[in-house]
Amino acid sequence: MAVLIRIGIWGIQTLIGVLVGYALFVGDLVLFVNGLLGLATTVVPDILDRIGGITFSRAIILWIAIAVLLHTLGMAGPYETIWWWDHLTHTLSAALLASFGYAVARALDAHSPHISLPPDFLFLYVFLFTMAAGVLWEVLEFVGRMFARWIGQQPLLVQYGLTDTVLDLLFDGVGALIVGLGGQRWAGHVTETFKSRLGNR
Repeated sequence: MAVLIRIGIWGIQTLIGVLVGYALFVGDLVLFVNGLLGLATTVVPDILDRIGGITFSRAIILWIAIAVLLHTLGMAGPYETIWWWDHLTHTLSAALLASFGYAVARALDAHSPHISLPPDFLFLYVFLFTMAAGVLWEVLEFVGRMFARWIGQQPLLVQYGLTDTVLDLLFDGVGALIVGLGGQRWAGHVTETFKSRLGNR
């Protein structure tokens, strides 16, 4: 299974690389920048492992790669032609972010005798943390769009209006609820990673 997951990660990274090359060939700056940043994101876990000793399971890295691939593919057209594509990417990305938020909180809870996080509070924390990040992302999209218009360039991130923003936050909430209700199942390995790092300090 581990070998299949590793092959899946490499395959997805290759597909993202192909999209980046295609964007460069046709002169699509928005797709190129999003794809390049996404490709860089997929190698961050390996860099953290080598430099900081923070190891993520291959399943988590695969999850990151899938979320990045779906976003990059979306920039090539599906965001505008497939109504549910944006909802899917927001749910996946929010669940991923919520998992890291959950893992950090659980690791701190287990490491420090002065911190005690009841399950209900942890659920609320994960939800609010994810929604706050979602709001910040929407603000960045809006500011980026206004700045791009100001300098006469095409925005790197597309915002389709207030309804789109509300729906984005709604599906961010769905991702947060998934992790909040099943946190240990979704983020158990990441939690153990942070706990082991804190234990060395």
